[in-house]
Amino acid sequence: MKMINDYVRLILFCAGLLLGIQIPALTDQYTKRVDAKLLESSQLLAGFQLTAERYFKGDIQQLIQHYKQSNDAVFKQDAQNIQFIFERVKRLKDEFAALQGNSLVKAFHVLVRHDSAIMQETLASYSYIIILDPMAFVWGFACALLLSSLVESLMKLLGLCIFKARRTS
Repeated sequence: MKMINDYVRLILFCAGLLLGIQIPALTDQYTKRVDAKLLESSQLLAGFQLTAERYFKGDIQQLIQHYKQSNDAVFKQDAQNIQFIFERVKRLKDEFAALQGNSLVKAFHVLVRHDSAIMQETLASYSYIIILDPMAFVWGFACALLLSSLVESLMKLLGLCIFKARRTS
């Protein structure tokens, strides 16, 4: 029985280790996706930004207003498109800035405060990898210890409850 308990502990520890190592990998893949989307959106906005700099002292909101006030239906439609791209760049810049902290801050943001659409895309194309850097090992061992300690504590608590129930009856 002791040997089985030892193997269960070892399996739990390994599972926690592998799970923990995936946290930096997920953070890395999510950050790269945000960066790529920001780059692409910024490139889409660049031409409009040049026009805003040339005619509106760099104020893209004035360019959007100019497009909205135009009598041409195409320009009015483009005003909505430019506004969408402008707001997307702003959101992606905020998201990218949130991912510039230390690994704990980044992991918390990715696990709890992420952009839902970007996270769904990241998970849909997620590739399980093992990053060989010290922080990945720290995450791995921390999760391994946490998972194995938590499960073992629950098992001991359950054992105590069963033992007490048997003694009472």
